[in-house]
Amino acid sequence: MRDINSLNRVTLIGRLGGKPEMRNIPQTDRWSARFTLATNERSFNPNTRESKDKTEWHKIIVWGKLAEFCEKYLTSGKQILIEGKLRTREWQDKEGNKRKTTEIEATNIVLLGKREESSATSDTTDLDSPQYNRSAGAPAGGGDFPDEEPSSGSPAGGDDDIPF
Repeated sequence: MRDINSLNRVTLIGRLGGKPEMRNIPQTDRWSARFTLATNERSFNPNTRESKDKTEWHKIIVWGKLAEFCEKYLTSGKQILIEGKLRTREWQDKEGNKRKTTEIEATNIVLLGKREESSATSDTTDLDSPQYNRSAGAPAGGGDFPDEEPSSGSPAGGDDDIPF
C-alpha cells in the first residue's frame, strides 16, 4: 500500500566530480552510470563579514538510456540539474562486513551552463538532447551491484577539494 502523505524526490544543481563510470549488467543487458555531483552552499557571518563555502558530494546512479546519455554528454566539471529519488542498498564487503550506502537514482538530467560547453542539440525528445527524461523504472528488485562497494572516487573533503 502506498502512503499518499509520502514523497521521495530529490532535485540538485551542481557540478560533476568526474566522467561517469559505465557498467553493463550482463543478466539484463542494461547499462548503468555512476558519478558524483558537488553542490556548494555559502554562508555569511555578518559579525566577521566573512563568507564560507561548504561543498557536499552526492553519489548518483543512472540506468538504461539515461546512462547512455550520461556517457555521451557528461564530463568533469559540467553543471547539471538532476531530478530523482533516494535509494539505499546493502551488501557484504570482501571481509564479510555488512555495508550500506544511500545514492540518488536519477530519473531526469538537464545540462546547464553555456551552450559552448555542450555539443548537444535543443531537441528534447531523443538521446541526442541536452535533457533526457527516463520513462522506464529501475531494474526489478533494486539489484544495483549487490557485491560491490561504493566507489570513493570523489573527494569528500573541504573546500580545497573542489574539482572545478
